Amino acid sequence: MSGTQRSALTIAVLTSFLGPFLISGVNIALPAIEREFDLDAVALSWVVTSYLLSSAVFLLPIGKLADIRGQKTIFQGGIIIFTIATALCGIAPNGLMLILSRVVQGLGAAMTMTTGAPILVSVFPPIDRGKVLGINVAAVYLGLSMGPFIGGMLTQHFGWRSIFLFCVPLGIAATALVFYKLKTDITLKIPGKIDHIGAIYYSTGLIAIVYSSSNLNKSFGWPLLITGILFLVLFVIRCKKTAYPIFEITLFTRNRLFAFSNIAALINYSATFSLVFLMSLFLQKIKGFTPQQSGIILVVQPLMMTILSPFAGKLSDKIEPRKLATAGMLISAIGLFMLAFIGQQTPVYMIVAVLILMGTGFGIFSSPNMNTIMSSVEKKQLGIASGTSSTMRVVGQMVSMMIATLIFSLYFSETHIAEVDNTLFNSSIRLSFTVSGLICFAGLYFSNSRGNLRK
Repeated sequence: MSGTQRSALTIAVLTSFLGPFLISGVNIALPAIEREFDLDAVALSWVVTSYLLSSAVFLLPIGKLADIRGQKTIFQGGIIIFTIATALCGIAPNGLMLILSRVVQGLGAAMTMTTGAPILVSVFPPIDRGKVLGINVAAVYLGLSMGPFIGGMLTQHFGWRSIFLFCVPLGIAATALVFYKLKTDITLKIPGKIDHIGAIYYSTGLIAIVYSSSNLNKSFGWPLLITGILFLVLFVIRCKKTAYPIFEITLFTRNRLFAFSNIAALINYSATFSLVFLMSLFLQKIKGFTPQQSGIILVVQPLMMTILSPFAGKLSDKIEPRKLATAGMLISAIGLFMLAFIGQQTPVYMIVAVLILMGTGFGIFSSPNMNTIMSSVEKKQLGIASGTSSTMRVVGQMVSMMIATLIFSLYFSETHIAEVDNTLFNSSIRLSFTVSGLICFAGLYFSNSRGNLRK
């Protein structure tokens, strides 16, 4: 491995770790944030959703901008913004400022997410792509796995703010590495420009849909949802007509392998992402565990992802990725259906066993799926392919949170979670996992029908 390759991999791994670490760590801290800022169930969910929504809004435009301006420039700006926003989250005086700081943090995350994979693919030969992308995915899962454990410990002993402040030095270290170790000429710059009108259509539609999901029980909820859908329709029409679209519709209409792999990722994340959010609340409210105890239990799922994703990525260089990814999605669906039956009497060992099963499923799915996406396009399309893939992931995560938020709003609306009857709350958890299991099961079609990467 050359010095350039080693530097690129180190920086990509470090930045891939930070965002997921904060996502899972903050999930553990949600009950503590609820108590300090007096947030109801829906407002509390926005502490997570605001970050995801911001990331999703900016991923596609930034993916296109990175192809034009170069991946390194966007990557540098992203890690700086992310680090500053993380510090602001740690000192937020109220819930609104915390949510707004998470929005800025999501922008920084979008800038690093959409450029990390293209940088890796540019400096490593095709024979090693599955391996290095697997290592990068493992960093994501390492962040997810360490988040509940370290986040629970920090929350219990130093307060929830310490989770954000813990990440600031890591962000500073990543920034230093990017500026001093990352070469400037490792990625292509493609002539073009940003379609600002298309970006406005896309962001407006996405924001309207997400915000309406937590307000469907209000008079403006459904009209706002319909408005959001119309803006996304306008966005698709715009992408077909403009010379420089921020979203390559042709990649979906002419490249079945790329299209179905992205749809499979969207569905898988839509089904599985809210797991840690829901289980964190379940373990602390229904089972009565502390944040640290809950973190220790929840760590097993992403730990399995961390262990298996490099292995699955390397294996996908030899075995058809479609088969591995489909097997992983099936395992995830089975795990979700099992979680639909949990309750106060469910023994801890059973919960741990199902979490291990879920981690196994997702670990087997993700790296082969990402290998397929990045290997199914030309080198000049790597930026938009990575941006599209990251968008599918983040939109899927957001949809997963939308489902949980919608179910919460239908069951107990603006009530604080601590005040909700345990039986009612457990029913909402079970319904969430049932819906997620059905979504994951439906995704098997796209995963299995995508076609083969190697003819």
